[in-house]
Parts: sequence; structure tokens; C-alpha cells
Amino acid sequence: MSSNYINNHNRQHYSEMTSHHSSINNNDHVYQVGKLTSIAVLVGTTSLALLGCQSSPAVSSPATSKNMIDFSTADSAQSQAQGRAFNTDLTAKSERYQQLFDQEKYPNTDNQAKSHLLSAIRQHLATEHVAVAQANYQAVPFIAPDSIDAGSSSLLRTIIEAYVYKPDGDYDESDYEDRQTEAMAELAAVSAESNKCNDNEDDDAYEVCVVEDVNYDENGYSRSDYQLESYGEGNYDTDDYESDSAFSKLSKLNPKSMIEQYEAIQMAKQQSEAVEGSQSSTPSTGVIGQMLSMFHRTPEQIAASNVYQYQNLTFNSVSQYKPKQRQLQSVYSYDYVTPTISSSIQIPLAFDFNHSTVTVDPSAIMPIVALVNPENTPLPNQMTSHTVSFGLPESITAQLPPAVLYDAAIAAIQSSMAELAPEHFSAVDIRSDAFAKEVGASQAVKVYFGSKQSGEMIGKTLKYMTKSLQDYVDANPQKYPDGAMLKTALAKVQLYNKGYQSADVGSLLQLIEAIGPISFNQINYYYLDRSDRLLAKQQRVNIGGDLMGSTTSVLNQVRYDKSSFSKHALTPLLAESFGVNAKTAIDGNAWMAEQRQQKDRLQTARDARYDYSGSSDDYNDDDYGSDYADGDSGYEAAEYDSADSQDDTDIEDDAADDADNRVDRQ
Repeated sequence: MSSNYINNHNRQHYSEMTSHHSSINNNDHVYQVGKLTSIAVLVGTTSLALLGCQSSPAVSSPATSKNMIDFSTADSAQSQAQGRAFNTDLTAKSERYQQLFDQEKYPNTDNQAKSHLLSAIRQHLATEHVAVAQANYQAVPFIAPDSIDAGSSSLLRTIIEAYVYKPDGDYDESDYEDRQTEAMAELAAVSAESNKCNDNEDDDAYEVCVVEDVNYDENGYSRSDYQLESYGEGNYDTDDYESDSAFSKLSKLNPKSMIEQYEAIQMAKQQSEAVEGSQSSTPSTGVIGQMLSMFHRTPEQIAASNVYQYQNLTFNSVSQYKPKQRQLQSVYSYDYVTPTISSSIQIPLAFDFNHSTVTVDPSAIMPIVALVNPENTPLPNQMTSHTVSFGLPESITAQLPPAVLYDAAIAAIQSSMAELAPEHFSAVDIRSDAFAKEVGASQAVKVYFGSKQSGEMIGKTLKYMTKSLQDYVDANPQKYPDGAMLKTALAKVQLYNKGYQSADVGSLLQLIEAIGPISFNQINYYYLDRSDRLLAKQQRVNIGGDLMGSTTSVLNQVRYDKSSFSKHALTPLLAESFGVNAKTAIDGNAWMAEQRQQKDRLQTARDARYDYSGSSDDYNDDDYGSDYADGDSGYEAAEYDSADSQDDTDIEDDAADDADNRVDRQ
């Protein structure tokens, strides 16, 4: 298409249109000129676009290589040169493509941060080290006051309130009080009639007392009155009543009814807020609504918690980790310190996976033991050591040694973290980080664990542990023949593991987090030196939701340097509990076995007491039955007075001594 032709045509068309509208007034003329100018610009643009559509052999595509082989010539030297240039260009393209997607050979910033952190964690878990940790707490409103969501309820709370909402018109308080008074009076009359039956002094007679036509429902109303008023006498239908009571609220679950309920709630709230000085409560949502209101914390309550509780509360711990011995020894302290109050709860705790034992301070378990066995619980001054050690039964350790389980867990955590996507690892600028300066870090890596990543870690860890345990079972066929309990259980778990992917667990946690008052989010900062050695860790965990109205942040700072460990106030207690010079822990398994033996001896004594009361040959079912039929139970109540009870106790003690003597002789 010729451009000259288009331009001439445009000029001719413009001239004709101008002459045609020459008689229009000035205002219309200006409007038309502007309109025609726009049309002219549009037509010119279209012309340029059409001109650009014409193909030209001199213009090549940007994706076309400049080193393409020219097959139209028969010059061998030129063809070879073009071939070499083509191969060089192809190699360059391949390298650039690999740089874009091969993050192992050409890692980006996230991959480099992930690589440094994994190297530090592997080295850290394989080296003996100490740790000092301190956790602080702070509460903030779940929704910021200046947020667009301020004043809005969560979807879960909205659904609950809409389901349990009842308009105020459904309640008649005066009628309720009258019916309650009548029900209480009738109940008192029934109790009086019942007492007459219970006061029957004739032992030879058996009287059956029945109060007819009185049956109370859960609200305290008489069922007979309820029947007459609601259904009419003789028209009561049990099926209808059960249908109303059990399924009456199911109709509220449809979307239309829920929306109507929600709109009614909002209207009631607006009316309540519009009335100045109104003492009316919020829309009635029953007991559930009241509970939700009690759980929900106001900004003033949150501020008070921070000032009077969280600001003075810390959770401290010191730990010593020995990977070769598979031991972890710690002392945990829950401290609350103010200028006028000082309180501290300290609990030593140690795990020894090689010996399958758990060692703990008796003060942590004695309150529980005292509830179960108060007579045989020793007092603190009767304890011969500061700690008590409990070991797993041999029946369990023979099936699965804890050392094997420990190794599987440590390896699974490292392998699972290595499979997380690199975008969850990021290098951070620590030039303004005060904690980084305190620990002397030269680099830091941030790892974000949301509900998706936390669930994925759980799924991968479970699969890796199952695989490691399966490898152990396969390597020891003599211990685990076909049909062994552990081998069968692992086979089932392996079967179930094939039915889901690890990311599915993360999606499940996301679903729970979306509809429930819980959060799985945590942010971790790992501080490293230049040689990728782990120096410290800072972890932030957020707990809370809209139902609580607040989010509690837990900030935990952990240092892995020996200087902080040696200066800490809890380190002497750690050495006293688990150090080289510590007293030998009390054997908790032996103590529990002694308690079981004591119970067995008491049971033997009871059995012996029954033997003293008479031979089994003297017992006659017929005599017992006839005596019972005549109203005589076969023994007199006087035999169970206080004096005879003391005699029975003496007999039981003598029987216990005899049982002990028989055991000793055996």
C-alpha cells in the first residue's frame, strides 16, 4: 500500500469535510475541527502500522543469530568459519541458559545463603558445644488500630456468632422467671413425696413409689406442662419433639440463613451503638458468644499484661550438648523479677540416648507422684540425690534402640531443611543489628517458617525418619524377622507415606491456620562467622488469633559461646546436677518397682484376711439367698462398728506380716 496514496486520500477527504461544514457556527466549528484532527491522527497512526507490516529482507528478528550458516555458497573455508562461529554462539547460549536455572553450579544470593547455613548446621550438630538462651514475651493487638481490618471480625468468629445468634424478641424474661418459680415449687413437692417413700421403716415390705406425669427437661420445666401448652393434650408426638430438639438448628447452616443472621447481628450492633447512654448489651449470641467475648482481650488489657507481667518475665536455660555420647543436659528457669517480688522455678533435665534414660529434678515430678501415691512419696529432705533417673523398659529398647531413633531424627532434620526451596533463605544486612555485634557475627541468614514450610518440614522429617529406620531393620534381619512388630509398623507407615506429599502437610496446616485461632509462623535468624561457624540464633514465634484479640510474640535469643555459659547463674546448678562430681541419680525404675511390690504385698494381705474369716466350704449360696429374701442380709450392722473396724485393721496388718514372712521363707 503506497503512503503517498494514503496521504493524498486523507487530504482530499479532509477538504471535502471542511467544505461541507463551512456553514456551521464558530463553536460547532471548533468542536468539529478538534474531532477531525483526532480522526486524522488515528488514520495516520494506522497508516504507519500498516507500513510496519511490510516485510523487508534487510531487517532480521532479534532472536536470529548473526552467525547463521549460509548454505547458499559452496566455499568450504567460509562454511567452516561459519560453523565455528555457530558452535561458539551455541555454547555461549547454553552457558547463559544454565546460569539462569542451574542454581547448584551458578547459585544466586538465596542459594548461597542456604549453602552457608546448611554447612554451619552440620558442623554445629557434629561438634560438642554449650548454649545459653533467654526468651522474652510481648503482646500486641491482633489487628493494628490503623489497619483497614480494624473493627472487622474473623470469618470463624462471624460464622460462630451468626449460628448461635437469637434476636432479643425471642426472650421473655418475665415469663421465664414465672415458669422457673413454678418448676421449682413442683420439684419441691415431688421431693417431699419421694422422702415419704424413703422413710419407710418396714424392712419386711418393699414399696415402690412413683411420681406420675412429672418429667423435667433440661431447662427445669415440667414436661407435662410443656406438652399441654405446646402440643395440646393428647397430641404430643415424640418424633416431632426429637426432630425439633436435635435438628432444629441444622437449617441455619445453609448460606442464606447464615447471611440473614449475620445481617441481623450487624443491624442490632448498629442500633445499640446509636443509642446514647444505652445499657443494652450486644446482640445475644448465647453462652458461646459470652465465652468469645471473655477470651477477647482489649488494648488496655494487652498493655497491662506487658507492663505487669511480660516485662518482668523471662525464660532462661543453659545447655551442654555432647553428640558422641548422644547426651543433652540442660537447666531451665522460669523467672519473674520485680523490685518487690522475685520468683524462680528451676528444673534440671537431661537425655541420654545411648543408655535410654531421662534424668530430672525430683521437685518437678513429686507433686504428680504425690497425687497418685501420697502415702509413699518421699519428702525433699528424704531424697538422697538432686536428680532421679528413669529408663525405658528393655522390651522397648530391644525393639528400637533410642540411639538409632536419635540418629534418624538428626539426619532427617538436616535432609529436610536441605530440600526446602532457596527462596525461604535470605542473607540479611547486619550492620545495624545490635545482637549481631554482641556475638561478633560477620554474616546472618534469615529463614522464614510459615505454616506451609513448617508442615513441609514435618512431612519430610517423618518420611526421612521412616526411611532411616527401614534401612536399620533391613540391615539387621536377625533381630527383625518377618512378622516383627517394628517391621510391620514401618511397612504400614511406608505405605501411608506414598499417599501424600510433604507439601500436603503444609497445606493442611494452612487450612487449620485459616479457620482456627492458631499460628504456625516463626522467623529464624542464624548468625555465622566468616568460616560458617554458628555463633548464635534468634527466633521469633507469634502465637495468637482474632478470637483472643492479641498476638503474643516470643523472642528467643541463643548464644553458643563458652564465655556466656561460664558466667551464667544457672551453670553451677547444671554442674551440680549432671557434672563429674554430681551425686548419683536415684534409680527411678527401682523406686517404681518397690511401689509395685508394696501394692502386691497389700493385695496378698487382703487375700489372707479373707481366709481368716472362714473356710470357703462354709459358704452356702442357698443360705445366702434365703436370708436375703427374708430381708436379712446374713450379717448384722453392729459387726462394722468402729471397734471391729480397728480389729480388721489389726488383722490386715498381721496378715501382711505373715505374707512377708512367707515370701522371705520362700
